[in-house]
Amino acid sequence: MFKKLFSKLTIKQKQALWGYLFLIVPMIFYLGVRFYPTLNSFYISLTDWDIVSKNKNFIGISNYIELFHDEVFWKTLGNTFEYIIYGLPLNLFLSFVIAYNINKLRYGLTIYRTLYFIPYLTSLVAVSWVWRWLYQPIPLGIFNNFLAQFGIAQQPFLESTSQALPSILAPTIWVQIGFQVIIFLAGLKGVPKYLYEAADIDGASNMQKLFRITIPLLRPTIVFLVVTGSIRYLRIFTQVYNMTYQGEGGPLNSTKPLVLYIYNSAFRRFEMGYASAMTVILFVIILVITLFQLKVLNKHD
Repeated sequence: MFKKLFSKLTIKQKQALWGYLFLIVPMIFYLGVRFYPTLNSFYISLTDWDIVSKNKNFIGISNYIELFHDEVFWKTLGNTFEYIIYGLPLNLFLSFVIAYNINKLRYGLTIYRTLYFIPYLTSLVAVSWVWRWLYQPIPLGIFNNFLAQFGIAQQPFLESTSQALPSILAPTIWVQIGFQVIIFLAGLKGVPKYLYEAADIDGASNMQKLFRITIPLLRPTIVFLVVTGSIRYLRIFTQVYNMTYQGEGGPLNSTKPLVLYIYNSAFRRFEMGYASAMTVILFVIILVITLFQLKVLNKHD
């Protein structure tokens, strides 16, 4: 039966059929592993569930009402936005400057590209613990030992409510620069050389070529890095969990991001419904920010 129907199909129809058949496996994966848990979290956020029992008591929007009166929730949400506001622009600026200068090299491009990309390939847990060691007091911490050489008092770093968040941002930026440098280099290689040649003939300066040719043509690259970078900072977790005391995001919740608060609520206090409500809010925030960035950064396209 199937053979007869298949034999009557045209070549294009057969190709389309095989294409849909091969797509079944990834579709099942995304439906079962991606979409179902996402949709299920919306339902769980409306329940009171301790993750251990099978019974989920439906309580409506009580979890969301409780969130609006939760000071820790607002603190962690503010911390999350601080990671984006301070980390993302600095990340983009440094990676662009590095990529822009590396792109001018005639020799050694592969070596520099590899050196900058290695931290991105390194385990984030290992990176976090190494940087945590660097921040330690004298005589263990290299940073404080370096400051002591110049007669500067040692700094608390991760033990200070004002210094802890920047101290966690530093290794985060250091790791992410490698990825963004590679993407910027790919974008810079795609800029046609004849545009620069025409600009040279017209007597354009380097700054004019940068702001009139390079940056405008890098708009798709910048859009991609801004969107992916924002999502990455909104979901920051590993660095804070491994660099702060007992993974609590301290001191006094000064570094705790929303994802870490979700983790603690779900797997330490067993408040899965409450954690799911925060997950839904984080999902909405990521969606809104992504759509807004795509609209703003592509408004001239």
